[in-house]
Amino acid sequence: MIYKSLLAVAVSGFTLVGCTTLPPGENSSALASESALQEIAEVPAESAAPPEELVVAPEPVDLWQRMRDGYQLPKDDNPRVQKYLEWYSKHPSYIARVTERGAPFLHYILEQLDARDMPLELALLPIVESAFDPFAYSHGRASGMWQFIPGTGKQYGLKQNWWYDGRRDPMAATDAALNYLSDLHRRMGDDWLLALASYNTGEGNVRRAQRRNDKKGLATDFWSLDLPRETEMYVPQLIALAIIFDNPEQYQISLTPVEDSAYFEAVDVGSQIDLAQAASMADISLDDLYKLNAGFNRWATDPQGPHRLLVPVDKAEGFREQLGALPATQRVSWERYKVRSGDSLLGIAGKYNTTVETLREHNNIRGNLIRAGQMLLIPTASQPANAYTYSANQRLMRTQEKGAGASGASKVTYQVRQGDSLWSISRKYNVSVRKLAKWNGMAPGDTLRSNQKLVIWTNSAAATTASNSSRNDGIIRKVAYQVRKGDSLARIAGKFNLSVNDILRWNGVNKNAYLQPGQSLTLFVDVTRAY
Repeated sequence: MIYKSLLAVAVSGFTLVGCTTLPPGENSSALASESALQEIAEVPAESAAPPEELVVAPEPVDLWQRMRDGYQLPKDDNPRVQKYLEWYSKHPSYIARVTERGAPFLHYILEQLDARDMPLELALLPIVESAFDPFAYSHGRASGMWQFIPGTGKQYGLKQNWWYDGRRDPMAATDAALNYLSDLHRRMGDDWLLALASYNTGEGNVRRAQRRNDKKGLATDFWSLDLPRETEMYVPQLIALAIIFDNPEQYQISLTPVEDSAYFEAVDVGSQIDLAQAASMADISLDDLYKLNAGFNRWATDPQGPHRLLVPVDKAEGFREQLGALPATQRVSWERYKVRSGDSLLGIAGKYNTTVETLREHNNIRGNLIRAGQMLLIPTASQPANAYTYSANQRLMRTQEKGAGASGASKVTYQVRQGDSLWSISRKYNVSVRKLAKWNGMAPGDTLRSNQKLVIWTNSAAATTASNSSRNDGIIRKVAYQVRKGDSLARIAGKFNLSVNDILRWNGVNKNAYLQPGQSLTLFVDVTRAY
C-alpha cells in the first residue's frame, strides 16, 4: 500500500513537471510518466519515506462521566434525600451557576480523590459547603470552598496570616480537606456517611450521638442518629447531588460539559510578587488571577510564601518566560520613606498596606524602635487599591455596602473602642449581632480590634438615638491638648480613643501638616473611655 501511494504521488508530481518542460500532447505526458516510473523503481523500498498519517484528535473525555464511574457512596432512598432531589430539580439555574464556578477546580479535585481511592462524588461536596465560592465565609468562621474553621485549618497545615489564608487556596485547601476526610473515614469505622457528618459538625458530636443511641439499644448508623439539623440535612444534600449528576435528564437538569483536563497550572514565582504585575505577565485579568488564587489577601503574594501562582494552562509557559526575565527585586515596587518624629512601624505599615514583619525584614530591624530621619525601604502596590478588587479590603467594602438595600436604612460608620464587642454595639444600635457581623464580613464570634471600622445599617431614628446614647453614656469634655515632641495625629488619637479624622475636623488641620511641639489641639474626649 505504501508503495502504491508513493507511486501515485510520484506519477502525479512528475506529470505536472513534464507538462511544464515539454510541449503539450500525449507523447510528452507519456514520456514524463515513464521517466517517473523508472525513477521510483530504482528506489529501494526500505528507503521510502513513510507517508504522513492523518492524526485524529480523540474525543474529549467528559469529566462528569469520569466522576460517575468512581461513585462509591450508598444512594439511600431517604425522605431527606428526596427533599433535596425535588429542590435541585426545581432550581436548574443554581446547578448551572455552581458548576460553572467550580469548573476550573473539578479536574484537580478528581485527580486528588483518585490518587487516594476516595469516592469521586466527593468532588461535589464544595457545592454543599460553599457553592464553590473560594471566598465564602460562614457564621461559624469557616472560610473557603471547603469551609475550614481556623483551628482545623491550622491542624491540617493551612497557613493563615495577614497576607495569605490557605483555607481559600484551591490547591492547599483541597489537599487538606481530602486528608481530613480520609482521617475521619478511618476513625469512623470506614463509614463515609459518618465521616461526612463528622466533617460538618465535628467528630465529637457524632460520637456522642452514637453513644446515646447505643445506650438506648438503637442503631448507630448516620440515618439513625440525632444530630444537629444542619448535619442531618448536609449528607442528604450531597447524596441528592450525586444522584442528579448520575442521571441529570431524569431531573430536568442540563449539565454543561466539562472536559476532564487540567484548567490551571501551578507556577513557582520564587519570591513575593505584585498580583497586578503577575496578571499582566500571565496575560489574564487581575480578577481572574484572584479567583484562581483566592488565598492571597492583599495586593501581593505573601513574602514568606507560598511562592506559587495558579494560572490557566495555556498561559503558564508565557508566564514562566516573563518571570525568568524579571529579577526578584523588580517583582514589587519599592518606596523609600524617611521616618518622621512620632512615626511607628505599626503606623507606617498601616499607611502602606503592609505588615510590621515585612518592614522589619526588608530594613534589618529587630525590634520596634525606629528614629526620625531613618530611611525605610517599603514594598508598595503598583496599582491603586481599588484595582485589587478581590483583596480583603475591597471585598470588605463591597460587603459593607450590601446593607444599603434595607428600606430607609442609614449608614453609620463606627470606630471600635477598647472594651467593645459585637454584642454591645448591636444593643447600642438596636440591630442583631448576626446582621452586624454579616454587614462587616465577620462571624458573630469574631473578636474586635481597637480602632476597627464597622459599618452599621439602621433607620435614622435608631442612629440618632444610638448617637445620643453614646454621648450620654460617657462624659464628654473639651480638652486643650498641647503637642509634645514625638507626637503624631495617630498617636494622639490612640491615646484618647479618637479618630484622626475627628481631630482634623475639630482643628481645621490638613492631614499632611506637621505637628509642632507646643501646638494646641482641641479634643472632645469621652473621659470614661480615655484609658
